Amino acid sequence: MKPDAEAQRPRSLLDYERGFWGRGLLVAGVDEVGRGPLAGPVVAAAVVLPVDAFVEGADDSKQLSAATREELFHAILATATAVGMGAASVREIDRINILRATTRAMQRALARLEPRPEHVVVDGIPVKNLGWDHEAVVSGDALIHSISCASIVAKVVRDRLMHRLSARYPGYGWETNVGYGTAGHRSAIDELGATPHHRLTFLGLQYDLGL
Repeated sequence: MKPDAEAQRPRSLLDYERGFWGRGLLVAGVDEVGRGPLAGPVVAAAVVLPVDAFVEGADDSKQLSAATREELFHAILATATAVGMGAASVREIDRINILRATTRAMQRALARLEPRPEHVVVDGIPVKNLGWDHEAVVSGDALIHSISCASIVAKVVRDRLMHRLSARYPGYGWETNVGYGTAGHRSAIDELGATPHHRLTFLGLQYDLGL
């Protein structure tokens, strides 16, 4: 990237929020982590940034190293006007399906915001029955700064949870795969069986367990 383009990057990443800040409106960026894993909850974060706040280095969480995400996590919490966290459990995922569980996690994250935002923007496609008027932006975690911040917060919180669970349920590799369906994780399920934190309704897991 050319130096002049790099200098403009913070401004371009805040263009979306500035369109609302200019009208005196608070904007919440929302993202989730954990739709695809075989184990663990789905976690959502909602982040409201103060006017013109920019957390240097914040980007789509999938593009960042774990160490960088941890550093940015603390910077985001120190910068944000409000951060709301929400999760849906494995039991909820199995009972109502992952899409509805993801919606619940987002609803819980938004409900914990104080002050309440006037505008909500989510990563991806519109969320049916979210209960909040919102806009959805595909690849928003790379294009809209408040969503980038939300993606980092959600990823760090969920990874920390899976790391803690890995100590209680050794052998599944959650300290590294954080519940995703790696070959080693699937082999461990075959050998050790499922834990209370596995999603039994996921077809790949059903197949591995012979359900």
